[in-house]
Amino acid sequence: MRSLLTISFCLTISALLMPASVSAESLLVETESFDNHGGWQLDTQFIELMGSPYLLAHGMGKPVEDAKTTVKFPTTGTYQVFVRTKDWVKQWDAPGEPPGQFQVSVGGKTLDHIFGTQSAQWGWQPGGTVEITKPETEISLHDLTGFDGRCDAIWFTTDASATPPAEAKILSSWRKTELGLPENPIEDGPYDLVVVGGGYSGIGTAISAARMGIKVALIQNRPVLGGNGSSEVRVWAQGLVRRGEFPHIGEIVDEISDHATKSPGTYEEFEDEKKERIVRAEPNISLFLNHHAYKVDMDEDRIAAVYAFDTRTSEVRRFSGTLFADCTGHGTIGYLADADYDIHDGVRMGMSNMWAWAEADSPQSFPKTPWALDLTMNDFPYPRDFHGQWFWESGFEKDSIKDLESIRDWNLRAVYGAWNAMKNKDGAEKHKNAHLTWLAYIGGPRESRRLLGDVILTEEDIVSKKQFPDGMVPSTWSIDLHYPKRQYMRKYPDNPFISVAEHGKGVDRQYGYPIPYRCFYSRDVPNLFMAGRCISVTHEALGTTRVMRTCGMMGEVVGKAASLCVKFGCNPRDIYTSYLDYLKDLARKPGVVRRDNVDGEFYTREGDKVPEMEYDYVPASTLKGLVVDDMKAKVTGSWTGGTGLKPFLEAGYRYGRGGTATFPFRVEKDGEYEVRFATGAHENRATNTRISVTHAEGSSNVTLNQRKAADIKPNFVSLGKYQFKAGTDYEVHVDATQVDGNCHIDAIWVVPAE
Repeated sequence: MRSLLTISFCLTISALLMPASVSAESLLVETESFDNHGGWQLDTQFIELMGSPYLLAHGMGKPVEDAKTTVKFPTTGTYQVFVRTKDWVKQWDAPGEPPGQFQVSVGGKTLDHIFGTQSAQWGWQPGGTVEITKPETEISLHDLTGFDGRCDAIWFTTDASATPPAEAKILSSWRKTELGLPENPIEDGPYDLVVVGGGYSGIGTAISAARMGIKVALIQNRPVLGGNGSSEVRVWAQGLVRRGEFPHIGEIVDEISDHATKSPGTYEEFEDEKKERIVRAEPNISLFLNHHAYKVDMDEDRIAAVYAFDTRTSEVRRFSGTLFADCTGHGTIGYLADADYDIHDGVRMGMSNMWAWAEADSPQSFPKTPWALDLTMNDFPYPRDFHGQWFWESGFEKDSIKDLESIRDWNLRAVYGAWNAMKNKDGAEKHKNAHLTWLAYIGGPRESRRLLGDVILTEEDIVSKKQFPDGMVPSTWSIDLHYPKRQYMRKYPDNPFISVAEHGKGVDRQYGYPIPYRCFYSRDVPNLFMAGRCISVTHEALGTTRVMRTCGMMGEVVGKAASLCVKFGCNPRDIYTSYLDYLKDLARKPGVVRRDNVDGEFYTREGDKVPEMEYDYVPASTLKGLVVDDMKAKVTGSWTGGTGLKPFLEAGYRYGRGGTATFPFRVEKDGEYEVRFATGAHENRATNTRISVTHAEGSSNVTLNQRKAADIKPNFVSLGKYQFKAGTDYEVHVDATQVDGNCHIDAIWVVPAE
């Protein structure tokens, strides 16, 4: 038996002769950072749910071009491969082969494994091993189906026993370590106002604030601006602007607005480049496209900074500021700041993914889609005029935040199922040459979180026309709430995908209901504004406030209010309590007016023009003097209401023959006044309308040719200048009993004579 000393000596020698242990090497490749995305699309909609942006093979049934990049491995050798992906129809136990299949190639060698085939949830799918023979190696994603395969990241490791963590936290410590990201973010700021969200509300906020002389950061997690009004979603802009007490509000919206002829329209109609060009032309705006805000720093109850990472490189920036505006739609910044919010407890409005198709000159094939919804032509409304409209909508009883990816994917299954019916089932004979031209993979949501302000606007407020002293943004859309359409619920009653809009009454569709400013700031986070569909309203009131042009006008008011907060060193609430008249003064200025700082002089930049005040209709309140609308006239005979000849006063005009109309009025002061008559030129109008004006010296008669255009804006002709005494009853009398066409009555306007 050898002595213990001998054994110890031998072990020591053996240890010295053994090679040193080699630590495992690894490489994490985020697909969003690929040099060339090919035909794959960068999807950033669901970062809060699954922790990261990812690439989506959205080919509408045709495999997309490979995504490629070149990476540098830490060393050569044998690496295990893991791919973070999912089988996006598995949650419904859909029949057939999984639609989102793809392969990965490393160094020109395609791995044997097919990805996108295993888990219903995002997770790491093993891909076997690969031999890396040189550090710099090309990686590519190869789509096999064109049906929305998705890949978040690829992880390589030389540790044969290692597996990547399953956590879905945004920029988890593991990911940051693997990517070699610096411990501290890039500091950016301080800004006067940090705006998160680049839809109409965010653009309106940023431009308005910048033109009022404050420094603005605009953060948008997509490559384009416009939100639902971009080429990615293609919802045409709705809501009337430039009306009410503040007719210049909406001029910035007009600058950025699309003029699409359909919804969905074409890519070109939504003018993404125009929106970006207008924003970048503002020297006070720093624009950060492809940046996703995911965290906030708080200083007691105030927001001190917002963190956002570049969705292509994962590089993190910290945006510090004095004021913040949540224009995300989902109320994300308010939620992160622990602001009070609400989500409707009941059937909510859902999310739409619209689509379009066309007829080719020759037959077009489309793969069968057994994994899509099993539809026939009777199960959905026929997509007339070659487009599937807003009512391709689902998610009514789903969680509008946590179930968002599932809602989008259900919409995709519905569209593919409908198209399969048109191409391969009972619609095949009539659609041989038909082909899909576009299907939105970015969803258009309508309702989620609503941040709560000092006023929570209700349906009753709107219908009763409750007057708030801070009413500023006209909402002209009806109370439009969406519900599942029962006609198309037969096969899928638990998750319908076709909606119907129920339009409530009570909204003035011409003048609009003025939304109060107190709906645009948080009641418990003192430096937080909000604009867009996450403002302080009830579920029902959201039905009228949520359309894009209205949301953009909210942003215009918020931007002006933010400049006053900077000027007076105050919070958004203080604007209402102490500086409301200042805000109203700013709201009366044209949208192109600007100043270099909050104490500077107002001016118009060379080349900018103040738009002429042209309306579809004219509110009587915008005209200085005495206005009597035709609805206040005493009439005899039969008159027909109309709105076709624009502009007109208030709700419309009337026309007819055989009767009379009398407009009564009084003046407040003795003096000479000009009496004007609102008319509308048309070939069927009378050339011999007889009008009499009573005045202090008797009565005067005028014959009016109503086929001629009015010569006093907006739509008036002069009936002459006359003397009137205060407190005396006078009238303008229109006699249409013996006319050669329709007599047109709209309003009279009495103004002091010049």
